[in-house]
Formats: sequence, C-alpha cells, structure tokens
Amino acid sequence: MNDLPEFEITGSWIKACRGKKNIVDPQKPYACMAEKELTDSGKVEDVGIIFLTNRECPFHCLMCDLWKNTTDITVPPGAIPNQIEWALNHLPEVKHLKLYNSGSFFDKNAIPEKDYQRIAALVSGYKTVIVESHPVLINEGCLRFRDMIKSDLQVAIGLETVNVEVLKKLNKLMTLEDFASSVSFLLKNDIFTRAFILLRPPFLSESEGVFWAERSLDFAFNAGVECCVIIPVRPGNGAMDQLAEKGIFKPPDLHSLEKVLEYGIEQQAGRVFADTWDLKLFSKCDKCLEVRTRRLTEMNLGQKFIGRIKCTCDTL
Repeated sequence: MNDLPEFEITGSWIKACRGKKNIVDPQKPYACMAEKELTDSGKVEDVGIIFLTNRECPFHCLMCDLWKNTTDITVPPGAIPNQIEWALNHLPEVKHLKLYNSGSFFDKNAIPEKDYQRIAALVSGYKTVIVESHPVLINEGCLRFRDMIKSDLQVAIGLETVNVEVLKKLNKLMTLEDFASSVSFLLKNDIFTRAFILLRPPFLSESEGVFWAERSLDFAFNAGVECCVIIPVRPGNGAMDQLAEKGIFKPPDLHSLEKVLEYGIEQQAGRVFADTWDLKLFSKCDKCLEVRTRRLTEMNLGQKFIGRIKCTCDTL
C-alpha cells in the first residue's frame, strides 16, 4: 500500500484540484433514465433513476465526481419536488424509483423536510423508493419520510472500503462503526439498505483492490445490507488525476471487476451488482470489451455465474 508522507488529504486540497462545474438548472434534474435491475422480489424490473440537481455535498470525498453537477447554494424550496415531477413526466412507466441527489437525501440543507410531503405524494405510487445518504445523517428524519410514502423505502450508503487506513484517506469522515450503526438503525425500522463499494481506491495495488473489495462485501452483508454495488474507481475529478500523476492511483482492470462480482454472487448473501457505466475506461482490450460488458450485465440481472470470457488479453 502506498503512503502520502508529503501532504495531508483534506477537503480543501480536494476542492483545489477541481475544474469547473457544469451548468445546471435548479428546477430540473441534470439527468434521468430507466434501467433494468433484479429487484429484491427476484424479478427483473424497470427502475427509474432521477439525478436531482442539488447543493454540493458537505462531505468532500477524495474519489467523488458528483460535485460537477451541483449548485453552490441550496436550491429554492419546492425545487426538488419540481424536479421529480418533471422527471416523472419524461420517464417511461417504471415500478421503482431512485432519487439520487449527489449527496445525502436526509441532509436538511439539501432537501428541506417541508418538501417531504409533496415528494411523498409524487412517489407514493411506486413500489420502491431508493435514496442515498451519508451514514451520519441517518436519523429520525428517515422515519418521518418513510411514514409519508406508501412505497418501500431503501437507503443507499457509501461504505467504500473496510480498509481503515484507506477509508480515512478518502476524507469520507465516517467510521465502519458509523456505517454498521446506521444499517442497524434502518433495519430495526424496516428499511432495507444497499452499499456502494469501491474497487481499487487510491493507495492500493490491483490485487489489494480486489482483496479489499471482497472484504468490504463480507462486512456489508454481515452488517445486514441487502444489496451491494461494486464501483470501479475512475479518474477525472481532479484529485484522482493528481494522485495518478504521483503513481498513487491507477484505475482497476476490468478483469478485477469480474473477479469481485463473481465472488459476491458466489457468497449468496444478497444481491451484488457491478457498475457497468463506461467500462472502456477499465478495459485493455477492445476485442472482448463488448462481450465482457454483456456478461457482467447478465450476471447482474441473473445473480448467477456465467462462464468466463477467454481472450488473449487474459495474459497481458
């Protein structure tokens, strides 16, 4: 594992590495889409994802690039319900919704509780509503929102890694105990959770990246998480590019993502998904990229092992 003896990673340094934000409209989500997902019922169903335009997250995590589509100040009251309504008018018919706001849904400075009632009215017809939150912001406010909606509420939490030293350097400002405590609180109140797990964050070699991603899956499921999403760490947010220049970060190989997904599915402890967005970033071989992407997608939807792809790049 690499070290950074020459400087301390802080929120200020992370922000100083950034480029410019994209121009966004506080009355519209910056994106929305529908995708298929194996739901907790065991069925493959369409899920709508609304990427809400919101204030920048107060936690400046080292690997995060979500700040690119955020505002500098809190959006006006009513803006978030307006965005959801706009997106629902543009999405195809779906049974489940993800409301991702580039931060924490339960951050009162991002989404005021007085907007909950209208949000709940908009989403009450959906079977499942999934939001995201930093663990330290999970509290009674989650229960008030749960009680307003007629849908099953799920909360996605970034576990990132159970390598304690790396977790500290990610500037996540949380502990493994914070994560486990939040999952326990939600489960006691009939709210399922999913965890985001990083594949090869900075400071780890390729083999270490695989090892710690697998241990993170173990930890999440042992804590009571129902679903885990493996996210290969990408460059492009400024800080990660600085670390790449210093030889402290390198994007993981696509083969490693395959290994970790195979491991997770083999455990049969809960649903495990590989993030398949822009996998070209992690591929060394154009010949097999499409078929590997298709295999990962099929394994995501079926939660069953599919025979490995054979290619000359396996020896590179």
